[in-house]
Amino acid sequence: MKTAKGWRLGMGDLRLLSGHRHARAQLRRPVWIIILISFFILFLILVYVYPPQSSSACYIFSSRGCKALSVWLPPVPVREFTDEEIASRVVIKEILSTPPIEIRNPKIAFMFLSSGSLPFEKLWDIFFRGHEERFTVYVHSSKGKPVHVSRYFINRDIRSEQVVWGKISMVDAEKRLLANALKDSDNQHFVLLSESCVPLHTFDYVYDYLMHTNISFIDCFYDPGPHGNGRYSERMLPEVDKKDFRKGAQWFTMKRQHALIVMADHLYYSKFRDYCKPGLEGKSCIADEHYLPTFFNMVDPGGIATWSVTHVDWSERKWHPKSYRAQDVNYELVKNITSIDVSTHVTSDNKHEEQVKPCLWNGVKRPCYLFARKFYPEALDKLLDLFSNYTTV
Repeated sequence: MKTAKGWRLGMGDLRLLSGHRHARAQLRRPVWIIILISFFILFLILVYVYPPQSSSACYIFSSRGCKALSVWLPPVPVREFTDEEIASRVVIKEILSTPPIEIRNPKIAFMFLSSGSLPFEKLWDIFFRGHEERFTVYVHSSKGKPVHVSRYFINRDIRSEQVVWGKISMVDAEKRLLANALKDSDNQHFVLLSESCVPLHTFDYVYDYLMHTNISFIDCFYDPGPHGNGRYSERMLPEVDKKDFRKGAQWFTMKRQHALIVMADHLYYSKFRDYCKPGLEGKSCIADEHYLPTFFNMVDPGGIATWSVTHVDWSERKWHPKSYRAQDVNYELVKNITSIDVSTHVTSDNKHEEQVKPCLWNGVKRPCYLFARKFYPEALDKLLDLFSNYTTV
């Protein structure tokens, strides 16, 4: 009996202990739920503040990607613009919305940015010959008055100032050329060229390519690496955000409305003048590689093709592109360049990711390039020999 009583007491104790454990489990369950909900809320906050950079990350949550996730999040607060931004955007919007003036004989302004004399004037003379009513020439020489051998270049020098590679003076020279070219109302498209540039096609082909499309050809791409967004300075805020920062070659062509907004801009230009320079904050920001790409990415991204019509070979991955000597110049070189119909950009981070896009002209895939650089002066004779053969279209 004592044993049975002991057994009954033991069973009661077990039921009591079991009840305590059940009660504790019930108490712990809400705590875990609260912790899980807290982690989920924290995750949503992090996604909101730091959105995924790749679409694959979004597909973890929905087959419809980031857009599906964004509907659960509060809208991003709109930053209030400064007075200067409002004024700048009003002027830019007005210029872009104004229809171009109908010109009976529209011209292309060929703007040469050089350090001295132009070694390929004889080649350009052949290119221009017979089209005198459809172009104008402007020369900015930073090291004294150049000597000209072509009648198309004589008396076409503008007031020039010293240009230093990598500094804002390069952008200043570009704007100086644009200002002089804009004085002629017949100039409807503007082409920036260097002393090492050569034409790849006939004048008619170049004229039709540029005049019969309503976009500007401004090199522009997103580079997350040290030579891209790694050059950005937060001192450009609030007007220039890091997400809008872009990179591209300086050799552009642009329509008249775009040339006008470049001349009208002071706000964004001043940010690059003050905070994009070699050595600032331990970075090597090159103003002419970032100002125009970033500016147009912000104010009219749909109005530009994101590649330059001037070919340059960066395959050697040096500070300067590959240069062509006389022995490099032949029909195959020119044929290869003129057959390229995709634009390729390579990021400067460790991934060296290639961004490849088709060169679309009015929605149709076409060869990308009208001009090429960098050619040594010694290549002139070979180029003259080739010109009549390779400029057949």
